[in-house]
Amino acid sequence: MNYKAAAVIVVTLTFFFQTFIKWLEMKSAERKIPENVADIYDGPSYERWLKYYRETTRLAFVRHLLSYLAVYLILSLDVYAWIVYWLSPANEYLTALTVIGADMIVGLLFSVPCDYVSTMVVEQKYGFNKTTRKTFFLDQIKNTLIELVMMGGLCCLFIRLHRLLGNWLIPVFTGIVFLLLLLVLALYPVLSRVFNKFEPLPEGELRERLCRLLHENGCTVREIKVMDGSRRSTRANAYFSGVGRTKTIVLYDTLLEQMSPDEIVAVFAHEAGHNKHKDNLKMQGLSLINLVVMVLLAWVLVSVPEIYAGFGFDRLNYGFALYLLGTVCLPFLTPFLGLPAAALSRHFEYRADRFAREQGFGGALASALKVLARNSFVCLSPHPLIVKLTYDHPTVSQRIAALEADAEPQGTEAGGSSE
Repeated sequence: MNYKAAAVIVVTLTFFFQTFIKWLEMKSAERKIPENVADIYDGPSYERWLKYYRETTRLAFVRHLLSYLAVYLILSLDVYAWIVYWLSPANEYLTALTVIGADMIVGLLFSVPCDYVSTMVVEQKYGFNKTTRKTFFLDQIKNTLIELVMMGGLCCLFIRLHRLLGNWLIPVFTGIVFLLLLLVLALYPVLSRVFNKFEPLPEGELRERLCRLLHENGCTVREIKVMDGSRRSTRANAYFSGVGRTKTIVLYDTLLEQMSPDEIVAVFAHEAGHNKHKDNLKMQGLSLINLVVMVLLAWVLVSVPEIYAGFGFDRLNYGFALYLLGTVCLPFLTPFLGLPAAALSRHFEYRADRFAREQGFGGALASALKVLARNSFVCLSPHPLIVKLTYDHPTVSQRIAALEADAEPQGTEAGGSSE
């Protein structure tokens, strides 16, 4: 079998599918905005959004094209086999790390310029960027070092376990990686300090209302923190971080500036809904299934050593197996593996919205969604097929329509006045 030709065909098919998605994204700019979100952008704001959306989608397409060309040339010209031959590393661990390092360098050659244009040119032009050049490049260095340590460490662990366990590699490595992912989630409140500063939310009405809301719904958090999101962007966000006793509420400082207390509490009423229904735990269960598929594919790739001769190697190279997994196999399978996860995630979002409405925050949540959309220049009318294939959240219009359809006559909302 000609493994190189098969890999190139798979990569090309994936490229055409992703190009079709990019085309639908571009065409989304021409779609009519639904009536229930038509008030998010006024005339001038809409024209500004339209220019921004077209620039960002064009830039995303350029990145997409460059990525495909890089992968095509690497596969076709045996680039990584040539690098390994030229450097002649001493053992299979070093040969694997050589490929991983070379691939990271190649990725940086086109990703950093694209990221720079996106952040320092486009985002700057439309008033979203607050990142300095120093912060931008420091972030790139930090991300690269973290990725190098994680990818290199996992690859070395995979090699060792494969040599020791053979076919038992699949359950053991899956279990180890899953536990590592849970550990990262638990330690995320600590790890995120590498990139941002966090301060406790000051005492006052907002803190009291958040604590009361969470307590009434059985959600225990360790801390409520404010993150310096304005250091990099004007966009607002809020999220739960960590698991178990490390669970932390994080509010961007921009969120406190852009939203009213009612809207902020409504957002966390939605998050309390996720917590009550254990949605994050269920999504972790689904991610475990995807992880098993990924490890199974990796095992297949290292169990067929003749694959590597087709790409210029004289023997199995674990680093190149990881490369084939990440650039050939998983992108091709992502639409199939991602569909159930995306559909389930959208179901969870509707249910969490409904929970917030039942707590009396329906109107405030709808208002908060509009604020987030307006200040982030969200596309309000994406093509329905894009939503089905790639969105893990319903559109703003769909969420507001569901809130309004579920609404029942009620008095003053629970979030509408302080006590």
